[in-house]
Amino acid sequence: MTFRCAVLADLDLLLNLRSGLLSVRCKKRARRVTLGGDDAILSNATMIAMTPEDAVRHVVTTNPTFAVHETQVRGVTMKAFKNIPPTVPSLLAAGWAQHGNGTLDYIAYEDENYTYAEFTSTVNRMAHAMRDELGLGKGDRIAIAMRNYPELLMLVLAISSIGGIVVFLNAWWTTQELDYALRDSEAKVVFADGQRMERLVPLRDPLGLTLIGVRDGEGQSALDFTIMRDDASLDTAPEIGIDTDDDFAVMYSSGTTGHPKGVVQTHRSAVNAVFSWLMQSVVAPLITPPEPDAPAAPRPSALVVTPLFHVTATHPLFLLSLPAGAKITLMHKWDAEQAVRLMRDGDITRFLGVPTQSAELMQAARKMGETLPAMDYLGSGGAKRPAAQVAQLARAFPKAGVATGWGMTETNALGIGMIGDDYTARPESAGKLHPPVQELRLLDGEGNDVALGELGEITVKSPANMRCYLNKPEATAETLQDGWLRTGDLAVMDAEGYVTILDRKKNIIIRGGENIACLDVEGALHRHPDVLEAAAFSVPDDRLGEAVGAAIQLKEGVTLSQKDMAGFLDEHLASFKIPVHLWVQHVVLTRGATDKIDRRAIRAACLDNQKAKA
Repeated sequence: MTFRCAVLADLDLLLNLRSGLLSVRCKKRARRVTLGGDDAILSNATMIAMTPEDAVRHVVTTNPTFAVHETQVRGVTMKAFKNIPPTVPSLLAAGWAQHGNGTLDYIAYEDENYTYAEFTSTVNRMAHAMRDELGLGKGDRIAIAMRNYPELLMLVLAISSIGGIVVFLNAWWTTQELDYALRDSEAKVVFADGQRMERLVPLRDPLGLTLIGVRDGEGQSALDFTIMRDDASLDTAPEIGIDTDDDFAVMYSSGTTGHPKGVVQTHRSAVNAVFSWLMQSVVAPLITPPEPDAPAAPRPSALVVTPLFHVTATHPLFLLSLPAGAKITLMHKWDAEQAVRLMRDGDITRFLGVPTQSAELMQAARKMGETLPAMDYLGSGGAKRPAAQVAQLARAFPKAGVATGWGMTETNALGIGMIGDDYTARPESAGKLHPPVQELRLLDGEGNDVALGELGEITVKSPANMRCYLNKPEATAETLQDGWLRTGDLAVMDAEGYVTILDRKKNIIIRGGENIACLDVEGALHRHPDVLEAAAFSVPDDRLGEAVGAAIQLKEGVTLSQKDMAGFLDEHLASFKIPVHLWVQHVVLTRGATDKIDRRAIRAACLDNQKAKA
């Protein structure tokens, strides 16, 4: 099953509309709701519950913010929001009032705090520095390689403010993997912290890179983030003409090929995803009216625990926080007990991580005797949460709405989701399609719609879909057809619209939310001089969901342990891709009818062998 990223079932966001306040929570936990500055506080006595379909229709037709129209996107007619900010950097200005006209704390990292005004000032200064000092501008691809620092968020908006294209580099990649992505994206400027700088220095001269140090990366190159920021003379937003269909970012997502694919996201695709989630906070109280005299909800505050080079963190947390008025807290490194402390002491309302992190948060909270009553959203993405864990989380955190979702880098994280009672009643499901700009079909191998209850490939059409795969026209044509995106995920849908994902066509291992291409691992295994054949596959893992396993054929008379192979692969693969289970043989690997290596048969045999030895 493929739950590549979190897609928020956002029934608990705080949304400021004009001068007024709207705040709701999930089912049975609704709080006071105010619509607009002059509207009275609504209660059960004045609100009649609507069906989800009627509520969406009401919001779309009566609230100009969420009005929808038909428009042309790359020659295809589709539904899109009509009045939302057109670009990613315009979200920064759109969120000014929601963040107390810049006065509220916005980013927290360890002992550092940045108000929204301070954050905005740094964004604008860096935008001017890149444009005026480095001559960068519209269409330039500018890469970021670092752990989750505040500067990463600042740079995303600074780069996009000058019309540049953000290239997100996986912070776990080796020099070899970074080399591929930089050649593929043609990014010549890279902002990097110390650890990433060390891996990038060998590429500086061969690729003609300009490296700019951030944090512990400062002093390792000719340019530093701090000096550029402080030397900039202007802290107002640069005036750059950016079209809503211009490219915003390139995010790398593992596919069935050996190298990751660069997913090209546009400004339109990102902001349509953001406002699809934002609209749910307006729809929710129409479906489940708030309780009488319910207290006002606190300001939303999110803990970011997954890498910001993935859509799970960037889109439904960071980008959404701008118009939603939410605070962002970053962790230096995942630690479940520290997460509990941060959430407890900071009254953090939302947690979004891979299922492993949800489970570890629950274990740590129990150990520490904490129930985290401020948390009203506990989301999961990156991989499927075990069904048994859903009820356990609901019991451990009774104030929180436990949520799940499905989405992709290719859809800007928008997709399917659900929360609360709906989820606990259907723990195997991914939820329903998020309205109002998406369309969904389940297709058979010939591209025909399947009947309800029958297995089909999830295929979605919306303005949130990617523009293309960078430099891969054949893969793009295979995936995008007349605006419809073939996801490769196989699912069934019931009469109520709930989608359950059952399998995936792609040979992807999902380890704790990280997508790993089997062919990527196999390519590295084949670099070993004694390996004749290799097949990589997923191995069930209680903590991470899936771990990397591999079967290899060695040259006659050669022996090789998993530890030996891991040491060899250290220079060729990021650590999370290195097989932790290795089966070694001296005969050819099992083949299918077409004489191709039969990965499924090999995996089954290896797992059976593992069980027999247990």
